[in-house]
Amino acid sequence: MEGAPGSGAGASERALLSLLGLAARARALVTGTDMVRGAARDGKVAAAVLAGDASPTQARKLVPLLQARGIPFAVRSSQADLGAALGKGPVSAVGIIDPSFARRAMELAAAPTQPQDRGGGEPY
Repeated sequence: MEGAPGSGAGASERALLSLLGLAARARALVTGTDMVRGAARDGKVAAAVLAGDASPTQARKLVPLLQARGIPFAVRSSQADLGAALGKGPVSAVGIIDPSFARRAMELAAAPTQPQDRGGGEPY
């Protein structure tokens, strides 16, 4: 997807991607399925975001571990948008280390998603 991260996303999706970018600059997260799994096993992950287009294999590796550890997670956005928000290539998973960033990310992920208002016409 070209353009700004989450360019086709609603406000809560854009806010989540912006927050993840800020957390990345603060070095408050880890990226990639294997890094998130390792940090979760070590008790360092406060929350996680899995890309909606992550492979079933990646999800099978990560989701049961997050559930078993009681780590909140959300499936949102795309690998391309997650990576763009972090200044990287496609990213399948993000583990948020900082509890404050994690709490806010889960609030944003739980917010209802609305299509971006493109003006005119009926909502779809």
